[in-house]
Amino acid sequence: MSDRRKRRPLPAAVLLSGTGRTLKNINDRVAAGRLDVEVRLVIASTAKASGLQFAGGAPSRVIERRDFSSDEAFSNTVFAACRGAGVELVVLAGWLKLLVIPDDFRNRVVNIHPALIPAFCGKGYFGHRVHQSAIDYGVKLSGCTVHFVDNQYDHGPVILQKAVPVGSDDTADTLAARVFQAESEAYPEALQLIAEGRVAVEGRRVRVLPQAGRGDEKS
Repeated sequence: MSDRRKRRPLPAAVLLSGTGRTLKNINDRVAAGRLDVEVRLVIASTAKASGLQFAGGAPSRVIERRDFSSDEAFSNTVFAACRGAGVELVVLAGWLKLLVIPDDFRNRVVNIHPALIPAFCGKGYFGHRVHQSAIDYGVKLSGCTVHFVDNQYDHGPVILQKAVPVGSDDTADTLAARVFQAESEAYPEALQLIAEGRVAVEGRRVRVLPQAGRGDEKS
């Protein structure tokens, strides 16, 4: 039996605020047997998030920031739901709200940003603003970054990056489409590395290990 068949899928929650195309990509990879992740919970930051349609058989709920007095209270409710679902990894998939990461989820929350961090990132940098900023600055390369999440926007340790060329005739739309193609490969790749126990965080640096090390494979 292959290592993939023996490996227990990594229980995860997916948090989203919009269309859910990243969740759909994750679901497609899981269904194809290319990603060892089990989505146990989907949380949306607004009831208007159309991405809830991709929750499939996973429980879903809406938790809105406006219902709480602070980021801490909001985050406590989000992570309480994650604990209740027994998840080991929280995957941000177009999630636009700041989270305060509790100690038991340190280096267990991941995000993907549509630029090469530390460029064009931080509070307010999402969607087409990122791509238009890259074009306006005149960079020749943009791309995407998968990173662990800390208590600042787009700041945690970088897991992996994929570069995308920026053409002289690019618009925010054309660049966004090309970057999303890179995201669709980079995020599942990073999630699979985590599922295989091959990611070690050493300060701000992330090291990819050569062998699985989660120690939870079934005999």
